[in-house]
Amino acid sequence: MAVLSEEQTMLRDMAREWTKKASPLTAVRKIRASGDPRGFDPATFAAMAEMGWAGIIIPEAFGGSDFGWLSLGLVLEETGKTITASPLAASALAAAALVLGDSEMQKAAWLPRLASADAIGTLAIDEGPCHAPQAIATTATRTGTGWSISGTKAFVHEAHGANLLIVAAQDGEGVALFAVPADAAGVTLSTRKLTDSRSHAQLTLADIALAGDARIGGAAVCDAVLDRARIIAAAEMLGMAEHSFQITLDYLKQRVQFGQILATFQALQHRMAALYTQIELLRS
Repeated sequence: MAVLSEEQTMLRDMAREWTKKASPLTAVRKIRASGDPRGFDPATFAAMAEMGWAGIIIPEAFGGSDFGWLSLGLVLEETGKTITASPLAASALAAAALVLGDSEMQKAAWLPRLASADAIGTLAIDEGPCHAPQAIATTATRTGTGWSISGTKAFVHEAHGANLLIVAAQDGEGVALFAVPADAAGVTLSTRKLTDSRSHAQLTLADIALAGDARIGGAAVCDAVLDRARIIAAAEMLGMAEHSFQITLDYLKQRVQFGQILATFQALQHRMAALYTQIELLRS
């Protein structure tokens, strides 16, 4: 397990207190009931940005704190405990694509806006019901002035609130990532209704005209971004698992059956011990 610095411990504790007070489980239920296609409360995300969370992995030169992925994971672990609805993870991954890429123009254009939450980014990678980045059919064709992108992306998270789409496409040399403004001509969204009531959409790209510097990296950058995406998803799920474990443990300590508190049954103790071990492995 990683040893946290004093600053990281303070960040984790601040995130823990904030989520309990400002973003409890009732908040996501309220958003779900509102029917807002963005699937999050902009005021809540603005508060997160004010605390610097939107710029945690963005270099200081672009307005971020460059506090690292472990620090972002600590925040997302805490927001996962209350299922906080926000585009923090998706936008951080879009920022990561820019940071890891080689388009200085796109970095300058987008990273300061992502760091301040003036803009929101997301990934548009998969094209089917299963995560399969190797099965990308979207194409990026060179034109006289840049690129033309066409294709379809399925289940694009945070699509309705995004200003920047990081799109994976075949460019003739393999898979590459492109920075696509969400309001570009030829971009259309079809809402998908999922059980989490968050923003998901099918994204259609019809001959999207982009400048030459819109290509931000090749297959190596795409792989690196997806590695970070898997780790960030794990951090959120760790928070969910911890919360589920804790409320179950609290219940076992209170519920009486056959004249005994459930926590005194050895079979249940063994199951909880096994679950605790799995959670600690996930944390590592």
